[in-house]
Amino acid sequence: MTIRVADEAGIADAAAHLKNGEVVAFPTETVYGLGADATQDDAVAKVFALKGRPNFNPLIVHVANPGWLSDLVQLDDRVDALTRTFWPGPLTLVLPRRPDSAISTQVSANLNTIAVRQPDHPVAAALLNAVARPLAAPSANLSGHVSPTTAEHVDSDFGSNLDIILDGGPCRAGLESTVLDLTTDTARILRPGVISAGALKTLIGDVEDHGEQNGAVLSPGQLDKHYAPSLPVRLNADVAREGEAFLTFGNAEGATFDLSPAGDLTEAATNLFRALRQLDDPARYTGLAVAPIPNEGIGRAINDRLRRAARGR
Repeated sequence: MTIRVADEAGIADAAAHLKNGEVVAFPTETVYGLGADATQDDAVAKVFALKGRPNFNPLIVHVANPGWLSDLVQLDDRVDALTRTFWPGPLTLVLPRRPDSAISTQVSANLNTIAVRQPDHPVAAALLNAVARPLAAPSANLSGHVSPTTAEHVDSDFGSNLDIILDGGPCRAGLESTVLDLTTDTARILRPGVISAGALKTLIGDVEDHGEQNGAVLSPGQLDKHYAPSLPVRLNADVAREGEAFLTFGNAEGATFDLSPAGDLTEAATNLFRALRQLDDPARYTGLAVAPIPNEGIGRAINDRLRRAARGR
């Protein structure tokens, strides 16, 4: 059976598969990840192949604790403050690669940087410690599809193509990590996420907010078209048109799915990908109409994902 309980036996079996160069799906606090030993070229290549992910789109490397970083990347004065405050948690740091780093160059699309984070989930932590190696782990979905927040979402995309999906229940945050580039004097947000620019600025000073991806893809989540359902997505809708599902916020009238009747942006972020998957049903709907979401705090990250979902539709 593909889906496994994330108990001691399940984690030990998953760790053995990872050490053997296989791919395993596991939960984090953000979304489920499609994990492989980040030091094995062949294992990393399997992740790209399974997802159908272009090899110019880098992967995030997950570590068990900040102490692992010194062997992988060149540290920055800001790293200690950031990891003490936000790790384990939904913050990914892009740092210069050490010349002697054991991480496969495929992980970072042959760039001289590596994106790293420490996930805040007991199953992810146990798995990392059992493997005792960094894990490259993009979201466990087919490339461009809506990110998975349950083991069942992963299974619906991959099924028997994965030997093990560790089931840790629904993801707590439900939205991917903030990606912060520390390779420049002024830190840059490459992908908005759970941790806001304001929270980062209070700790390290000036932070440039993200813009449209231009040139080389420096981190995951920068492709223009991403997180996309199969149905067309129409943003900033006041009402649904005939045949459309209506995704709303704040107890709006006529909702097919309300991300947060109470108007709580954190709750909305947790529910976003589940809602997009649930409503992406061509047998019932012709498209998805999305009501406006406040563009503040984590709402900026929600709107970022929705814009990418709608792009090209």
